[in-house]
Amino acid sequence: MGRPSAKERRPYNSDAILDVAVRVFLERGYDGASLDDVARAAGITKASVYYHVSSKEELLERGVGRAFDALYAVLQEPRVRTGPPIERLKHIVKRTIDITVTMLPEVALLLRVRGNTRAEKRILERRREFDHLIARFVARAQRAGELRRDLDARLATRLVFGMLNSIAEWYRPEGRLDAKGIAEAVFRIAFEGVEAGRLRASCKSTERLITIDRRRGDK
Repeated sequence: MGRPSAKERRPYNSDAILDVAVRVFLERGYDGASLDDVARAAGITKASVYYHVSSKEELLERGVGRAFDALYAVLQEPRVRTGPPIERLKHIVKRTIDITVTMLPEVALLLRVRGNTRAEKRILERRREFDHLIARFVARAQRAGELRRDLDARLATRLVFGMLNSIAEWYRPEGRLDAKGIAEAVFRIAFEGVEAGRLRASCKSTERLITIDRRRGDK
């Protein structure tokens, strides 16, 4: 398994091989795929794959690393670093949808990791770390009175991001929905149901109906 010739290496650089590997892992499952499968799908030799990466685990970590890099970068964007907590949280949700739509294979692969190997366990740990960071934004919005406080911040985060994660399974680029349309739907379903102001309005509306009903009863 010596150094491949220039002719063998020319068609694929490391990024191109990574593109193929992500696709193969999604099609066959990470556990069921091998470097032979990746090389075959790329139309190159296994030695050529080894020239760019040391193992299947490296391909997995680099593949999901693309998604991680994009998601963590969102937390450094200006609209996340300043402003009302609820608006910062909404921006994170919107950008997460943008990333899911534009990096669909990488995000889908990230969400299918199950923790069967050391590399997968490291990936799951980074996922948990990201979830905890988002939960802090939820907690800040609760303390600011922008989100209802009778919900556990981590549970609310898991429920909202569970909805976002499902996008990777059903979204198709050729469909009629785009990231903006999906974000608007998420805001209506998730945030309009948990914003503190809407909870107060709902309670007042309920109290008003009870008062009217009691007056009718008195008559």
